[in-house]
Amino acid sequence: MPFITVDEELAARSVTDVKNKFITRYMPELDAAAVKVYLFALYLCQNGQVQYTLTDFAQKLNMTEDQLKKYFEYLDEYELVSVTSYTPFEIKILDTDNVSGRPKKLHPEKYEGLYEEIQAIIAGRMVSQNEFRDYLILLEDYSFERNALIMIIAYCVNLKGDKIAPAYIKKVARNFEAEGLTSVAKVEQKLSSYTSATAKLINLFTVMGIKHQPAVEDGELYSKWTGMGFGDEAVLCAARAFRTRTMEKLDAVMLELYNRKLFDSIEIDDYRKNRDSLYSATYAIAKALGVYMNDPSPYIENYTAKWFSYGFSAQCLEKIATYCFLSGMNSFERTNDFVSHLYEQGIVDDTSVHDTLNKLAENDRFIRQIFTSCGLTRKIIPHDRELLSVWRDWGFDDEMILLAAQRAAGTGNPIAYMNNILSSWKNAGAFTPADIPAAKASPSRSAKRNLEDEWRSTLALLNGQSDEKELK
Repeated sequence: MPFITVDEELAARSVTDVKNKFITRYMPELDAAAVKVYLFALYLCQNGQVQYTLTDFAQKLNMTEDQLKKYFEYLDEYELVSVTSYTPFEIKILDTDNVSGRPKKLHPEKYEGLYEEIQAIIAGRMVSQNEFRDYLILLEDYSFERNALIMIIAYCVNLKGDKIAPAYIKKVARNFEAEGLTSVAKVEQKLSSYTSATAKLINLFTVMGIKHQPAVEDGELYSKWTGMGFGDEAVLCAARAFRTRTMEKLDAVMLELYNRKLFDSIEIDDYRKNRDSLYSATYAIAKALGVYMNDPSPYIENYTAKWFSYGFSAQCLEKIATYCFLSGMNSFERTNDFVSHLYEQGIVDDTSVHDTLNKLAENDRFIRQIFTSCGLTRKIIPHDRELLSVWRDWGFDDEMILLAAQRAAGTGNPIAYMNNILSSWKNAGAFTPADIPAAKASPSRSAKRNLEDEWRSTLALLNGQSDEKELK
């Protein structure tokens, strides 16, 4: 029967793949014959030649079976293969990517009694030889002091229980090593800081509704936040205000607060309230404008937050959005132009905005009266509002303006014709019906048509520009 098995991922490859890590890190230290054995075993596995027996393998490389076994045991020390059975003799090819650090022979004899010591701490399950080898690698490749590693294992067991997974212990140990904490003194100092922070973490977990005990990574996050400048009360305030239920979500909140330079509890509470207002106001404005909005964040960033900073209230902005929708300015961009215009005019408080919108609405109702008088049925455009403002500035009241509309009825471009009529009345000083000069002979059909064409061209040009203008 075949004596070699291989990881499934490795066996799926169709070529003999030798990792660069093997060439650069392992090959220089390996005996030449061991390199030959490893490469041939790798070739057999990756090319489906697993029918080879131990005898076939030894004969192919001109070795005895005992010599071949010794070389595989030698490769086992470097974690390139794993001898899984001696009777019958079987090995498993390992992937060099699974090995960390510089390869070296492990010598368990240097750590006499260590296995028994670790097994006594992890009493809830058996510590396998592979797991023990991982601890030896931590000692040799990561330069942990023996008692420092024991302290880390004991801490993890106290935290997670004596059936703790090996991966968790290795993760914690590597986190310690990444901070340069491999000696007994440094590990003891770090663990004591975790212990001192435990009461704060338990209090925080109570606020957040977390049931399990604080872990090492929780303590690291807490230390990170205090290192960023947050006090204990600020962390608790953030957890309460944003109703976070996991440490990961709270970490994201703390980063958001840090970026906005909000470190005090009062600032955090105020930011949360305004943040809620921004979201709810943005949704209300979008609804009033008839705008579908999947993610409000970009609208808040570009529009709503700025409008709030001007001093507009949420209720006021919703009224403005309703007016913009009815006036054909149904987008955030065009509403922004209108809001900016109001701000430039000093129209910000609720009362002045309410009065301005009412006045604008009244003007629109009067413009519709004008349209009825002169026979138009189209929508109001900004240019219509501009002309109404000009006519009133000329000194005409609503009666005179409607009279001009009636006289413009039936022409090809009534609004332009109205403007011509009112201009002639202004120049004649006629601001009441009684002042209107007697009608002169009507212009010829050709002259009237030319006049209408001229005003039609002017209005077309103005209408083309109106999309780039807003209400004055």
